[in-house]
Order: sequence, then C-alpha cells, then structure tokens
Amino acid sequence: MEKKILHVLEGREKHITDTEVVRQSLPTTQFRFANPFIVLHHMPAKYFPAGSPEDRLHPHPHRGFAPVTFMLQGQGYHRDNAGNAMTVTAGDVQWMFAGKGILHSEGPSEEFLKNGGNYELLQLWFNVPAAHKAEAPWYQYIKGAEMPPVSQQPGVHLTLVGGEYEGQKGPLQNFTPITAIWGQVDANSEVTLTATRGYWTLLYVVDGKIKVNGTEVEGYHLVVFDKEDAAADVHISALENTRLLYLCAEPIDEPVAAKDNFVMNTTEEVDQAMLDYKNGLFGTLER
Repeated sequence: MEKKILHVLEGREKHITDTEVVRQSLPTTQFRFANPFIVLHHMPAKYFPAGSPEDRLHPHPHRGFAPVTFMLQGQGYHRDNAGNAMTVTAGDVQWMFAGKGILHSEGPSEEFLKNGGNYELLQLWFNVPAAHKAEAPWYQYIKGAEMPPVSQQPGVHLTLVGGEYEGQKGPLQNFTPITAIWGQVDANSEVTLTATRGYWTLLYVVDGKIKVNGTEVEGYHLVVFDKEDAAADVHISALENTRLLYLCAEPIDEPVAAKDNFVMNTTEEVDQAMLDYKNGLFGTLER
C-alpha cells in the first residue's frame, strides 16, 4: 500500500550570505521539522568560469547537530578547527558532527575554480539526541564508490548512503537510525522504495518531474509522508529524468530549539551557544 503524503513543500529562495542563495524546503511556514531532519538547503547549480576567484563561506560556528553535504556537481573544499581538511567531489558525501562546538568554512576547491564548471550541492542538518550534543566533534567522508546500489532495475540508478536497506548497509554512520538513498530515475522508469512505520520519511526532488503515490512533484520540492501511516510503499514514476534524495529516520522525540547555526533542546542552550561563540570558546579558524 502507498504511504500517505502530508506535505509537498516548495524550496523557496533564501539568502545565506549577500551573494549565496539556496532553496530551502525545510523548515517552512507550513511545516517545521521532521526531527532528526532540521534543515534542507539545495544550492542550485552555479557555473564558474575557469580561473574564477575564491568563493567561500567564511568560518562559522555550529553546535548540537551534524551538517551533511551531498555533492551533486563540482568539487568543494571543507576545513574545520578540529583538524579536518577535505575536498568533496561530485557523488560523494561528508558528515560533520559539530558536537559541543566547531568552526568550519566551505566552498569550491581551488582545483575546481581553476578548471571551472557547475557547482551544486544539498546540505542537510541531521539532529542528534541531547545525550550526544556535548561530545567532541568528528568527521566522515564517504566516496560514491563506497555506496552500494539498491533497487536495481532498468532506468533506476540509486545508491545507499547510510542505514540498512535490501540487506545492504550504507557507510554513513549516525547516532540514530537514518536511511539515505540518492541518485537518478530515468524518464518513463519506476521504482518503489519502502518506509518504516513510525519513521519520518522524506523525498526531495532535485530536478525533473515524478509522480509519487499519485501526486506530481517537480524539482526543488520536498515530499513529507505521514509517519503514522501503516502503509510502507513510496512509489515513484519518473515523468522526466529526475535526481532525488530519499530519507527515512527514527524520530528523535525531544524538544528542538534551532536558531542561527545551532540546534539545541532549549532556547537557553541556544543563547549559551551564541554567548560561547561570542566569547571565543569555539576557537579560531583561518579561511
């Protein structure tokens, strides 16, 4: 049986800096959080001519969650003050647990800017239980080649980033169970993905057009399914070549206080994080 759809949320433009614009489909005024999924930003494809100057988000803080980057096109470069420095290539994923506090910067790599091309990514904020928010930061880098294929059939090109699915196990680790599947479904192809009852289930359409459980959905839209629905099937028919990200996760049944770059359980904890950053307790990081 097909799972009931609660919302189809459009990713609206949001300025994260004076020059950088993303499409934000979570949170919205219609729907706040599907905890552990707090934020979904899609940085649409941006073309950089060969020899373009540096274009980075300068060092900024995080606490209490894990920003996760799904690289769609191009190559990014990540640095943080926990000692991690890594290029993130199209098809790869990075998971940075901010824990008790981290500073990081990100943007197109020097090599990418030298050669030019399209730069596009998704960034999601995965929440973690309160018991882990004060732990030390850590970092994971997952290459596309390490992600096992799932739902293999003609016209379906999907891989498992994290969680367990069809007897496979994705390499991405997390504090709570999260299944993440991404890839492309070619036009006129179909696939059915299976959700777990009681889990938050989301489907983000990067581009193209699909019919999912009878509803047409275009790019820049997020589908939120009813987690209490006993039905398990998410049936996708691609009307065009479509890139997508499928997520299914055990809920974190705790209060959420999210503001600026912090995801905590209370407003007092967020205020403390902001004060700690202002007072230099997050340390330092050069660009």
